[in-house]
Amino acid sequence: MGDLTKAQKKDLLKTIIKIRRFEEKTIQLYQIAKIWGYLHPYIGEEAIAAGACAAIEKSDYIISTHRGHGHSIAKGADLNRMMAELLGKATGYCKGRGGSMHIADTELGMLGANGIVGGGIPISVGAGFSCKMEGKERVVICFFSDGATNNGVFHEALNMSAIFKLPVIYLCENNMYAISMCSEEAIACKDVANRSAAYDIPGVIVDGEDPEAVYRIVLKAVERARKGKGPSLIEAKTYRFGGHHPNDPAEYRDKSEADYYKREKDPIINYKAKLIEEKIITQREIDEYEKEIAKMVEESVIFAEESPEPSLEHFLEEVKSI
Repeated sequence: MGDLTKAQKKDLLKTIIKIRRFEEKTIQLYQIAKIWGYLHPYIGEEAIAAGACAAIEKSDYIISTHRGHGHSIAKGADLNRMMAELLGKATGYCKGRGGSMHIADTELGMLGANGIVGGGIPISVGAGFSCKMEGKERVVICFFSDGATNNGVFHEALNMSAIFKLPVIYLCENNMYAISMCSEEAIACKDVANRSAAYDIPGVIVDGEDPEAVYRIVLKAVERARKGKGPSLIEAKTYRFGGHHPNDPAEYRDKSEADYYKREKDPIINYKAKLIEEKIITQREIDEYEKEIAKMVEESVIFAEESPEPSLEHFLEEVKSI
């Protein structure tokens, strides 16, 4: 169980690279005021979204966070429409009205990103009930951060999902910081996964910088959920390479700590090396992937910049009066 083919491993690498290059470009655009509002890059955490989304089907659901570009890309979102949304254009996923923190596509099973920390967790209960009532063995992956686990709704949602055995995988991306607050100073227990004991559900810790490890752990939880055995709590240990957003210098972190993770735990560097060592891929293939993805990202910027602004005439289209 959980064995990946060579093609699947290559796809994992492509997904990680695609997320990283997209995020790097968004930071550039943000710094020259092409993207307004807030931007929360997923750099350093790409292996979690890649591994988790590889373990589910297109018909399954995911619920994202304010740091959600990687989740959308891993689920199969179109880069053109994503970039258009970030630039506030009418061709974006939310017609330019949501921006970075509110990308959603129900047809893709992407039930939305949330600007509120923990905002997606209660949605997981409703989505889980929907999956159970439909009887189609669909599952939900709910992504959230370590900062969300002290919210009351985290405990309420896990408790209700456990009682009704809902097919939800609760995936905590513990990047060690909730804005500037280190998780060690904010969470009484060392590991978030241990909180599963209160709800009598599995609690597992996984290396969030290893896409294959994430895939295997999530797949096991998915198979359990499809069998009607209920939710699981997975804690993916990871690290946010940059500050909370591009304007955050992250002076609350020790520089040596950040340097260590960037040097030793970069999921792209390490996974490239692993696949080359296993003779699954060559450096030449990797270079081709990089060129292909760079072209896709540049094309998404062109698409977004050439797209129309949302019109005032249609601004209230989705707003219904009572």
